[in-house]
Amino acid sequence: MSDNTTQNSANSSLEVNVEMDIRDSHFIYTQTVNSSKKTLDYDYKRCNGCGICIDVCPANAIEAGPLFEIATGMDAPPVIIDQTKCTFCGMCASFCPVKAIGMDIDGQDILDNPDFSKLDSKVVINEKCLPCMLCEKACPQEAIKLELTFPTKEEVAPFKEGQKGEIAVDMDKCNFCGMCAHLCPAFVLVEQEPTPDNPVPFQDLLIDLDKCDYCRICEDFCPEDAIKVEGKLEAPVPKISGTVTIDDEKCTRCGWCKAVCPYEAVDIVKPFEGEIELIENRLADCDPVGCHGCFNVCPAHAWYVPSDKKIDVKKDYCIYCGACEKACHVYAIDVERSGVQHTEVKDLPWSSQWKNAINAIKTGDRSRPDTDRRIEMELVGPVRPEVHEIDLRERHEHLDEIRSRLDNLMPMLCDVKTRYEWERHNSGSVIKRINRIDKMNGNGLSC
Repeated sequence: MSDNTTQNSANSSLEVNVEMDIRDSHFIYTQTVNSSKKTLDYDYKRCNGCGICIDVCPANAIEAGPLFEIATGMDAPPVIIDQTKCTFCGMCASFCPVKAIGMDIDGQDILDNPDFSKLDSKVVINEKCLPCMLCEKACPQEAIKLELTFPTKEEVAPFKEGQKGEIAVDMDKCNFCGMCAHLCPAFVLVEQEPTPDNPVPFQDLLIDLDKCDYCRICEDFCPEDAIKVEGKLEAPVPKISGTVTIDDEKCTRCGWCKAVCPYEAVDIVKPFEGEIELIENRLADCDPVGCHGCFNVCPAHAWYVPSDKKIDVKKDYCIYCGACEKACHVYAIDVERSGVQHTEVKDLPWSSQWKNAINAIKTGDRSRPDTDRRIEMELVGPVRPEVHEIDLRERHEHLDEIRSRLDNLMPMLCDVKTRYEWERHNSGSVIKRINRIDKMNGNGLSC
């Protein structure tokens, strides 16, 4: 599909070509202007329908799809881009919190171009990191990769059969870091599904005594001093080492990793600041199990069903994208954004439009240039008809005469035969009756 526009002048020629293609879940829009090429890539499967792209678009080229239905399972694009209106400015790509829209200019990603402002959110693993297994296992986006580099027990002290001893784990001290399980196969971590109110991915630590030779390496190795062993230490104790890597394309800055980390080793800058609230008087019609709309669209996986309430949201995880508010068919969610973390808006010809876009993310109010080519006429007040005052009925000189005549006519007008003749347009006989009644009462009037 393509839309071609050619503009010619005396000294130059500008050829603009816009095309659209569909590849799997991606809508690919391409604008070619002479030798320059811009490509807009919209992945509708990744889009959660938050509508921020609609708010920031200066050309009003993006509109929402059927969000209620999509949130509950319909396979359709949450937003629709009109390529005939799109100016390929890149604002939608720069401010999409889930990276569902990307754009490049002549092969360069707009997010790598310092001339364009963008969201400036991040997750940083600081020097307090052990590392351990918790954040990798808890991350709902599978955006964290842990690589441990220390040697295992088998490498430093191969298993010895027939050893005697005792071993115990103090579960009040254990934080399920998982280092012992990586070190030695005698430790078995029992996994559980993390939830917003309990993001820890393990529920217990067991010991397989058939695989333990009481080497005592684990006792000195445990960072929480939670393991006690009666045995003989005959090998060097490895030092915990490794790296934690964040996949920026997958990470949504939800904060699960920060919540589960026992060492305060995660620093997060979220894309937006704001508030999220449940509107209690509208929750009567909420069906979180049957609907599940807010659960399905939330990039932070912040929604859950607690034991004492119908539904709740872990506010610490919320990134204030607003998708849940738009997905709720009972309008029981209110999201307000008060701040946007973004890079510098440079002093360039288009900077005012970018500042307007950032403000629109907070307010939802987007000032857009007038492109409808209408001619505004001077507004003139409505022409009011001339009003003439009339005498009140109480002061009318013929009022008594009119009332008397109506009183005389009412019995005839209520007569069934009269109504029958009138409805069949036999008005002549009805008029004769009226004249007869008038003469009988001395009115001297006739119809």
